[in-house]
Amino acid sequence: MSSPVAAYESFLVAHLSAISTIESSLRSLTWFLPGRFKDAELASESLATTLNMVSLYHDTLLTSLVKDKKPVIPPTPHMRYTRAWCDKSAIYKWAARTLEAIRHCELFMEMLLRRRFGKRGAWRGVVGLEFLKATLRLILFRVTSRPVVSPPLPERDLQMPEELDNVKPALPASIPETPAHLQNNRVPTVKLPVTPAQAADINGYLLPKALKVTAVREARQLVPKVSGTAALSEIVFILRPLIYVLSLTYSKSSSLPYLVSLVLDFLARRLRPPTLPFSASSEILVNEYSRRDRQLALYLFKGPVWRDFTRPRLEGFASRTENIPLVNVISALVRDWVPLIDEYYYYTAT
Repeated sequence: MSSPVAAYESFLVAHLSAISTIESSLRSLTWFLPGRFKDAELASESLATTLNMVSLYHDTLLTSLVKDKKPVIPPTPHMRYTRAWCDKSAIYKWAARTLEAIRHCELFMEMLLRRRFGKRGAWRGVVGLEFLKATLRLILFRVTSRPVVSPPLPERDLQMPEELDNVKPALPASIPETPAHLQNNRVPTVKLPVTPAQAADINGYLLPKALKVTAVREARQLVPKVSGTAALSEIVFILRPLIYVLSLTYSKSSSLPYLVSLVLDFLARRLRPPTLPFSASSEILVNEYSRRDRQLALYLFKGPVWRDFTRPRLEGFASRTENIPLVNVISALVRDWVPLIDEYYYYTAT
């Protein structure tokens, strides 16, 4: 008789696509819950936190299941890199899992602390969480000597080997006879002309399937090591959120913490290598730096820029469109989310 854990693993692998679809649907539902009823934001975030933690458990479980199996579809460079470090270093795996768990729970924890200990108690919890996150990121950076990628754990592979083991090619009922035009190989084959457009289509089809450097490079070398100013850039980027919340705690000015955080973000960006080598080894790093650059847009929802520029425009948009069919759905979401951005730090944290 199989154990409940083994039965659950079998069920998860057999219905992975359906489970992922359900998780995604429920996660989308959480966007519409705030403002629907009393404490709706807490219910929404508790659902989102539960889904994220269950997904993290599923990802961990699936990673262990496919560890010794040859993948049917080649894994992404990010998956190879993070999986290799998890297999190599127990410290990396522990720190990465703890960091992801905190990231999934931080907003829910802030909401609970706000209701239990008030605004001051919740803010102390935020400072503690940011200190713990910075420590874990520094541990990851110390273990790898490479920039910390996000997420630091392998992402879920929706196509498991077990799902395809039972898929066998259909065999013909009988072996077809050799066509008449191929029976005599002394007859020269007629070569059909290939137009330039057809050649371009063929090259476009074959080039993405060609073997790349990432397929043969050692997985932990997919992200290059950093030193000097590049290492300093990573340390500044890791410490920036902690410095920001500490400045919010002790500064009497509402604009100074915002400016300090913005300057540190641009300093970290300035200290990066001016140009990255256009090689397969830097693909993950280029994607990570692009993600960090996109996060700069969140400064529109913080500090004086949010108070004096972004929020008045969002509220004006909601007022102008509240009576327009279909568009008023968006205006209602804006009205529901604006107070939450004012009240909770982790709605716009990076």
